[in-house]
Amino acid sequence: MHRSLIARFRQGYRTHRFPKEAPTLPPLYRGLPVIAHDTCIADCSICQKVCPTDAIVRKDDKLQLDMGRCLFCGRCEEVCPADSLTFSRDYRLGTNRRKGLIVRDGEVDRTALVETANRVFRRSLKLRQVSAAGCNACEADTNVLGTLSFDLGRFGIQFVASPRHADGILVTGPVSENMKLALHKTLDAVPSPKIVIAVGACAISGGPFRGHSEVHNGISDLLPVDLYIPGCPPSPWTILDGLLRMLGIETPAATK
Repeated sequence: MHRSLIARFRQGYRTHRFPKEAPTLPPLYRGLPVIAHDTCIADCSICQKVCPTDAIVRKDDKLQLDMGRCLFCGRCEEVCPADSLTFSRDYRLGTNRRKGLIVRDGEVDRTALVETANRVFRRSLKLRQVSAAGCNACEADTNVLGTLSFDLGRFGIQFVASPRHADGILVTGPVSENMKLALHKTLDAVPSPKIVIAVGACAISGGPFRGHSEVHNGISDLLPVDLYIPGCPPSPWTILDGLLRMLGIETPAATK
């Protein structure tokens, strides 16, 4: 017992000071995509061809990237001959509108404020996490928020075991046919007012499983979504940022 206390004392304060300080991101982190239209070659479609989820399209003679489909694999950045498509280190990707995930010109709408959540759940937000046939990557990056480094509970946000004790559900996975009914029943058990959060490309659009006969391409066509958090999987910082901004708490820009 004494050895444990001494070791803990030597470790010191381990919880990150986020959101007072910017998060510490890994060197190879890929964040918000940036498209430089002035250098993009008009008749080039290499990035579109290598995208495994058809997240990149050309509209009105300009590229646009759908973060809701994007796996952040980086293949488009690797093959672009003009370096017109790159991934920044901006981890703030969450938005409360599906259209807000479309990267076109300039700043992207990253508004993650849900009025009901900000007004009703600001001091206490309980969520029931539902893995709707996920691969466990998004689930792992969600679960890690409860560890000492992130300490999700200090913001009044907790994951609960029963939907009857929850204020909303956080869904991961592409929603297999076997999970469809369970997903609806879970949401029905949550008392009103309730919120729905889609985490990861699978939950938003089906991800790499999009179009398969056994999945429903995420929850967008099944449930009313209040917050979209893209990624494959999204970084824990991205998930935490979305949850905090949904509650009206400002988060800092990432350092270079």
